[in-house]
Amino acid sequence: MADYRARDSSGVDTLPARRAPDSHEAFVREVHDFLAEALTDDLREAGRLTIGTHSDLAACRIWHRRLYERGWIAPAWPVAFGGTGWTARQRFAFEQVCAGNDAPVMFAAGLRSIGPLICAIGSAEQRARYLKPILSGEDLWCQGFSETGAGSDLAALTTRARRDGERYIVNGRKVWTTGAHLANRMFALVRTHNDGKPQEGITFLLIDMDSPGLTINPIITMDGEHEFNEVVFDDVSVPVANRLGAEDDGWAVAKQLMRFARTNNTNSSLLRRTWRRVCAARAENPEADLGSRFAEAEIALQTFESLEFRLLSAGRLSGDDEAGSSLMKVQATELHQTLTELLIDLAGPMAIAGGYAVQKYLATRAASIYSGTSEVHRNLLAKQVMRG
Repeated sequence: MADYRARDSSGVDTLPARRAPDSHEAFVREVHDFLAEALTDDLREAGRLTIGTHSDLAACRIWHRRLYERGWIAPAWPVAFGGTGWTARQRFAFEQVCAGNDAPVMFAAGLRSIGPLICAIGSAEQRARYLKPILSGEDLWCQGFSETGAGSDLAALTTRARRDGERYIVNGRKVWTTGAHLANRMFALVRTHNDGKPQEGITFLLIDMDSPGLTINPIITMDGEHEFNEVVFDDVSVPVANRLGAEDDGWAVAKQLMRFARTNNTNSSLLRRTWRRVCAARAENPEADLGSRFAEAEIALQTFESLEFRLLSAGRLSGDDEAGSSLMKVQATELHQTLTELLIDLAGPMAIAGGYAVQKYLATRAASIYSGTSEVHRNLLAKQVMRG
């Protein structure tokens, strides 16, 4: 493994004040200049080699720290909680420039999911406790939602939390938990009552991963990666103060979080990274017979980027727009899979031997399931259309 840490700066605990550039062109130049200085060859290589949801963790930590020191770690957060105050156009450009320079893909459930949710609905005490460690990279978060028999039908979850004074006692298990072996905190859905509809009686808890009684078992996927895990809870004690939202109202809390997550899991900057690999493979194999698929994929990518920018500019990717987030998730997932299919075809027989193309192809299969299946999102979109 590359020694990223040897090149890391000493780090500071305060964010420098930054003046907004006078024009969009000046902003883009500032981003390019920063990346030219802050991205070492090892960090760029880690970005290029990313297969799954995040780059090598050592590279992620260094890149996280450098963005934090610059004051650029949370572009989508409100300024009051550490956001940049960038316009939608600047946020879009920043993601694209980072992708074009092979910046590491962040391990970012904290930054892109639970952080924005705590900003939106967390108590003053929760904001004070959790937000700064997310911004600095001290805390890494994972998501404890899915269970055996409760994936797309998440309301069927059975992990229980029994109230005992000012604590909940949690028993059960979660599966397909991305990064549980790396994270020190988890946000999780647990069942606190069985009365009423399945969506009722669910509570949203924030859990420390070093809690006694919590066990992590690895799950190795078909692409050879260790991103997923089983997490077992055996009388795990969680303070009531770690509850986000009201008891039994976790379903509504989770829906808002998932709207944040769906718009971040597969955005156009991630697609652009894969498209660059497709273009490189095409240059190496110009005789490959792809018919019109190469041109169609490029047009589809440009169309998706236009859609993303329009929704972002209209404020529809803020976590409050169910239709916008579902549309983004379905479109991005299926286009990403299309791009990896092109990679496989361009690699030819060598793809069978493994390597980036086949690993990337296999990794993107899971995108049809996580953050809600494509079928679930199509149903949500259909409901929106029928409502007029």
